[in-house]
Amino acid sequence: MLELLSEHACFGGVQRFYRHAARATGLPMRFSVFLPPAAANPGAGAGARPGLFYLAGLTCNEETFAAKAGAQRVAAELGLMLIAPDTSPRGAAIAGEDAAWDFGLAAGFYLDATEAPWRQHYRMYSYILELRELLVAELALDPARVGICGHSMGGHGALVLALRNPTLFHSLSAFAPIAAPSLCPWGQKAFSGYLGAEPSAWGGYDASVLMAGLRAPFPDGILIDQGLGDKFLAEQLHPEVFEAACRSAGQPLQLRRHAGYDHGYYFVASFIEQHLRFHARNLGAAA
Repeated sequence: MLELLSEHACFGGVQRFYRHAARATGLPMRFSVFLPPAAANPGAGAGARPGLFYLAGLTCNEETFAAKAGAQRVAAELGLMLIAPDTSPRGAAIAGEDAAWDFGLAAGFYLDATEAPWRQHYRMYSYILELRELLVAELALDPARVGICGHSMGGHGALVLALRNPTLFHSLSAFAPIAAPSLCPWGQKAFSGYLGAEPSAWGGYDASVLMAGLRAPFPDGILIDQGLGDKFLAEQLHPEVFEAACRSAGQPLQLRRHAGYDHGYYFVASFIEQHLRFHARNLGAAA
C-alpha cells in the first residue's frame, strides 16, 4: 500500500512523494513520482501512461531529481510519468552504515548485496523491479512503455537494470554513468563490500561486462551524456570502456561529450529535455 506523504501541483500535473513497505529491502522505502496532467486528472483522459525511472547518484535521495533537474515541464508536455526512488534503504541500523559517503547509506549501488551485514536489506536491484511492478498496479504505469535513466551511480544502475531486463525497460539513457565499475575505486569499494572480494562475482553488475556478452539489446540506441569538465571522468567513470563494449556488441550508442560541463545537476538540467524526448520517442509517448 502506498502512503502519500506530500503532493504539489506542477505544470498542470502533480509532483508526489510516497512511502511504502518494500519486500526486497524489508524496510519502508520512499520514492517520488511526477504525474503528467492526463494521469493526475482522471477526467482528462487518464489511462495507462508511459513512465521513466530516474536513478540518482551518491549522497542523493528520492527528492534530488524532482527538485534539481527541472524535468516536470517537458514531462507534462510529453505525458510522461517520472519515477525517482531513493538511493539506498534507510533504517537498516547497520554499524558504520553512514561512515562513508560512497558506501552504505545513500550509496546502495542498485545491486543485491550477498555479503553480511548488507545482504538482508541492501537489495536495491530487486527493489527497483519491485517498484516497477507496484506502480503498474497502483498508478497505471504502462508496463509496455517503461524507460530508465540515471546519473553517476544511478547511471550505472540504469545501464545494469536495462541490460539485464530489456523486456521490462524499453528505453535507456544515462548522465555521466559509472560505466565500468569493476575498474574504478567507487565500484571496487562497493562491489567488494556488498558482493565480496572476488572480482568474478562482480560482472553481473558491471554494464561494460554485461554489454560484452550481448548483441544490440537496444536497437533504437542508448543515449549517454558526459561532461568533459567532470572531475571524476578519468578515474571513476570510464565511458570509453562501455563505448568499446557497445561497438563490439553492435549496440547503437550516442555518447555525447560536452566541453566545460561538470558532474553536477547544472549538467543534468542542461540536457534533461533531450533525454526526455529521446525516451518519449522510444516509448511512443506524445512527441
